[in-house]
Amino acid sequence: MNPQFDARIRAALKDENLHVALQISTDRLREKKAEAVAKIDFEAWRERGREIRAHVIAHLDFYLGQLAHQVRERKGHVHFCSDANAAVQVIREIVHMHQGKKVIKSKSMVTEELHLNQELMRDGIEVVETDLGEYIIQLAGETPSHIIAPAIHKKREQIADLFSEVANQPIASDTPSLNAFAHKILREKFIQADIGITGCNFAIAETGTICLFTNEGNGRMVTTLPPVHIAVMGMERILPSLEDLEVFMNLLPRSGTGQKLTSYVSLITGPADVQELDGAHDFHLVILDNHRSRSLGDPDFQDVLHCIRCGACLNVCPVYRQIGGHAYQSVYSGPIGAVLTPLLRDDPEAADLPYASSLCGACYESCPVKIPLHDMLVKLRARNVARGHTSSLERVAFRTYQHVFTRAINYRLAVRSLRTVQKWFLKNDEFPSSMPGLSAWTKTRSLQGMSPLTFRERFAQGLTIDQITAQLSNSQKGD
Repeated sequence: MNPQFDARIRAALKDENLHVALQISTDRLREKKAEAVAKIDFEAWRERGREIRAHVIAHLDFYLGQLAHQVRERKGHVHFCSDANAAVQVIREIVHMHQGKKVIKSKSMVTEELHLNQELMRDGIEVVETDLGEYIIQLAGETPSHIIAPAIHKKREQIADLFSEVANQPIASDTPSLNAFAHKILREKFIQADIGITGCNFAIAETGTICLFTNEGNGRMVTTLPPVHIAVMGMERILPSLEDLEVFMNLLPRSGTGQKLTSYVSLITGPADVQELDGAHDFHLVILDNHRSRSLGDPDFQDVLHCIRCGACLNVCPVYRQIGGHAYQSVYSGPIGAVLTPLLRDDPEAADLPYASSLCGACYESCPVKIPLHDMLVKLRARNVARGHTSSLERVAFRTYQHVFTRAINYRLAVRSLRTVQKWFLKNDEFPSSMPGLSAWTKTRSLQGMSPLTFRERFAQGLTIDQITAQLSNSQKGD
């Protein structure tokens, strides 16, 4: 494992504030989801969602063309960008063309891929995140640690400290006080903004409509108050029709936040007409590839493009729940990040992310569009092996494993040898926590020694299955 990744993991495991915040938040999100999905035939909705997303990705070229045509028919502008640099350049040109100095943003993970805030601020442009969680981490100088809850790792007391620095006076840590302060600050930013930038939950190909799911109302302020609206979307975030949107209006809120429906569902179709009082009068849709097309046509990984960014897989992942999002050091964390990041970023550090998983399959069970993330994690590990990215020690270990477990005589010899050797190390029938080669496991878990007799040896003595089971049970109890 990359030393930097290992260091981030160790630091996260020692962070008590992180553990408390993660446990409270992810437990609440999981409980609310369980309540919300119990009220519908969720499996049927999941299957329909999977079918729609699979159909779109299989015909992505058609739907991208249809979407672009419909947006342009409604006097909007469409920009196809191959990578992050191209997208940043397009957005920068739009901002400069309109002499923009103040930019407000609604929550958008795809703009995190672009490092857009930093790029625009280099030009002297003020950029303010208006989603409360995003605003908090912007003040902290951090990146989002969760797809839908970017400040999930922060306790209220930490947020109050950040707000107090901005206010130059103490801000109480209760929720009403924190919300009141953010409301006061952001209200002025909304009024002063020249440019509004949003992400895009879904784009409807048949109408050229951009759909935003929000809970704070800031998305509507960002898209209606400034004269210019720039929507940035990954090229896969398309649905064929408004009829298909109904499926995801059931799946996304229930999976992400445990709601029947988010507080605001905004549908934006082109710029506002001259006679309309609300809405931007110049609309730009930036469609980003940024290596997504690498997965198209790949039978192992194309399904990752079905993702609707609900964050449900993070809330159930035993690894994410211990180390949080920043340990991954990628835009997307948790199981989806451990799969998506190596596909978008083909570098050694990203290649380590698939190992941040127990392969328990909880991510697949929670995914509203049935992405087999656990299978993809295994395939990414296999890809690392094929590319020679694993250590020489690991390769030797698995060759030894193969040699032992593919020949019965070798297996029996290994068992007898280990049973003899373990006697030198066991204390009260357990390996000590400082056991060389096993300390990472035994430091927090007990590891019992091998049984004096294997199942086969007991069975050969004429014992029945019930007798063997009873013996093993008594042995585990120390009787």
